Amino acid sequence: MIALKRAYDAAEASDGARFLVERLWPRGVRKADLPLDGWLKDVAPSPELRRWFGHDPRRWEEFRRRYFAELRKHAKAVEPLLAAARSGPTTLVYSARDTKHNAAVALRDHLLACGGLP
Repeated sequence: MIALKRAYDAAEASDGARFLVERLWPRGVRKADLPLDGWLKDVAPSPELRRWFGHDPRRWEEFRRRYFAELRKHAKAVEPLLAAARSGPTTLVYSARDTKHNAAVALRDHLLACGGLP
């Protein structure tokens, strides 16, 4: 199971392994207040892609296509997430306001498409 949770939402035991999947630390959140098992900056979209997307839902499908291409080029970066998901509940932590059109949603779709997950 791979869940998604905003960095501003409280952590719960059911989250399992928690990974921040953003290049930038979430605004207004102290590091001591965000329980994580890792901060995986390299699985986040490139700065250029992130700026191009700008959280514009009209660009969502093209963003996903470009982001998946980046993830395929850096396949090793997603290995810790796949390993965690094979071991138990895993939560991708993100900071975007839009809960339907953000990199964590696309990343989860990519991980599930990689296969081998329960």
